[in-house]
Amino acid sequence: MHHIYTLKFFHSSIFQIVFYEDKNFQGRFYESNNDSSDLQGYLNRCNSIRVEGGFWVIYEKPNYMGYQYVLSPGEYPDYQCWLGIDDTVRSCRVIRNVGNSWRLKVWERPNFEGQSMEVADNMPAFHERWHSRDVHSCKVFEGAWVFYEHPNYKGRQYLLERGEYRRYSDWGGVQPAVGSIHRVAEH
Repeated sequence: MHHIYTLKFFHSSIFQIVFYEDKNFQGRFYESNNDSSDLQGYLNRCNSIRVEGGFWVIYEKPNYMGYQYVLSPGEYPDYQCWLGIDDTVRSCRVIRNVGNSWRLKVWERPNFEGQSMEVADNMPAFHERWHSRDVHSCKVFEGAWVFYEHPNYKGRQYLLERGEYRRYSDWGGVQPAVGSIHRVAEH
């Protein structure tokens, strides 16, 4: 009996995120251990987050839309700590393809056409290795990645997990600009 309890507890604690309405983990809170397409019924706002297990992507709007923020395990005492533009968090999703190896390929044109380049490591200044700031399509072969709008991991974030992205809108991009690329990994 004890053995079953341990397994159940272990399973439920693999992924855990706690949202707090106020800064510094104060006020009403909501705990989640799975994807949630609409958090509005649980919180009016979100000013701090604790990621107690797993990697997560949180979204500004319901149904995994709007600004995205990728969070690794740790504490975020106010929304500026996750580079948020305000205290609005309306949905969240577990990143399941973190893995321990990373490989993707980018193309200069949609549908995997034109010049391409393989990437296997973090790139804080993407334009230093790519002839342009624009990426129009991408294939993720291994791991999970974040495209940032600006160099040095600043600006809008876009999570890319294993799969094919025929155009930048497929990863939620509002334009094809990529300033930096980061692997989702333990630090």
